Amino acid sequence: MRLGFCKMKTINILNINCMTDNKTKKGKQDRNQVSGSENYEIQYFKEKMNVSSQAVSGAIRATGSNDRKILESYLKKRHNK
Repeated sequence: MRLGFCKMKTINILNINCMTDNKTKKGKQDRNQVSGSENYEIQYFKEKMNVSSQAVSGAIRATGSNDRKILESYLKKRHNK
């Protein structure tokens, strides 16, 4: 029984450390990134760049980054051809 309790405690600790986004902690680093898993961030960015949601998701995959400046640069080059 004690071993099972320790396993649960370890799993709970890992779950706390693996949280993807703490919406109460917003800082400069959070504003510099576009989260591909948050629909509201993709919606805002697509409207700002005047592109589709697929274009934003594709840019995140193509660049391998979620940095706003990198994504803006990629989308400007890609959609101004």
